[in-house]
Amino acid sequence: MSFRRALALAACGLAGGSVLFSAVGVGKQPARGAGGDAETRSAGAAAAAPAPGLLLLPPAAASCPAAPGWAERAAGAGGYWDSNWDRREPLALINRKKKNEETGEEELASRLDHCKTKATRHIFLIRHSQYNLDGRIDKDRTLTQLGREQAELTGRRLASLGLKFDTIIHSSMTRAMETTDIISKHLPGVKKISTDLLREGAPIEPVPPVSHWKPEAVQYYEDGARIEAAFRNYIHRADAKQEEDSYEIFVCHANVIRYIVCRALQFPPEGWLRMSLNNGSITHLVIRPSGRVALRTLGDTGFMPPDKITRT
Repeated sequence: MSFRRALALAACGLAGGSVLFSAVGVGKQPARGAGGDAETRSAGAAAAAPAPGLLLLPPAAASCPAAPGWAERAAGAGGYWDSNWDRREPLALINRKKKNEETGEEELASRLDHCKTKATRHIFLIRHSQYNLDGRIDKDRTLTQLGREQAELTGRRLASLGLKFDTIIHSSMTRAMETTDIISKHLPGVKKISTDLLREGAPIEPVPPVSHWKPEAVQYYEDGARIEAAFRNYIHRADAKQEEDSYEIFVCHANVIRYIVCRALQFPPEGWLRMSLNNGSITHLVIRPSGRVALRTLGDTGFMPPDKITRT
């Protein structure tokens, strides 16, 4: 039995409070008295406090739930990474049965090279700035004065990176559009694209659940499909035709960003609500040609003075 399995079983017994343990010697001999004979203990004392050097094991008949995956996995086995998570793995893009008409041989190597990604994509996910929570409809939920100042600070920060940004893709909601307009003043010439896919919503029911936010099941059903579509449409390795690294900005919402981060890193997407993002924060994802994904920053607002930081 592996150490992790034994640990899980022991934890199960202790938590349940009803599993009896047997004492099994693991090598240490009992102490001897002055006369050379082994010291004796009463049966009650032995049951109350087992001697040092004994390993407690549950009896074979004890009932215990199955151990979690982390306890069963062999040490050093690591997790699982789907290299074709974006369906752009070169081997998945070619017809391996196709033969060269003249030689009859499969030109696998040349066709693989044609499908291989060469460039790295840098994805900057920006949460919109603080907005008016009293607005009854979206057009009334405009940025506050502080929110406009936050967008200015975010725009300056992005400009200070000295990167050649390709596009700014933003949610079609008012607060995201206004944040984009302010940021874009610091990045002249960068094309702006609006999309409904990045609108705020309920991506998937969070685990563990929270009491203060409980959308109806139909909202998860509708919003979840749309936000997943946004992930599949925008978050993937570069096209094989792309020669140079790209730097793209996405201005959207906290729920959308947190879900995208979980999906991109192949973490359980139900854990998206375990993270928090400040208004105007910058999250930086890197997608390598191999399909490997790295999170450079999550919700960075270190460029803002403390009195300008909010999370509404």
